[in-house]
Amino acid sequence: MKNQAIELTTFRLNNCTVQQFIEANKEIDEFLKKQNGFISRSISELKKNVIYDLLLWESVEDGTHAMNKLMTELSDSLVHDMIDQSSVSWNIAPIQHFTNL
Repeated sequence: MKNQAIELTTFRLNNCTVQQFIEANKEIDEFLKKQNGFISRSISELKKNVIYDLLLWESVEDGTHAMNKLMTELSDSLVHDMIDQSSVSWNIAPIQHFTNL
């Protein structure tokens, strides 16, 4: 059995608010919902214009495959222009421990 995986991407926004960024992400959210192994996504603003984009996947492989597919199929998305690409940090790792309520 595969370990579920957590994907965390952090970045700064380019000349937009977090609410504008979230609104622009509707097409990304729809894309993610169709990907194998997708469980959930949340977007948080750590501090002004610093974003945490957190996804939960059934496996590292599912998340990695979806990220590569997204970068190809949605390369022209407005979302990419809203991100300071030099600030992007993308990480994915298997979950080692999980406690639920």
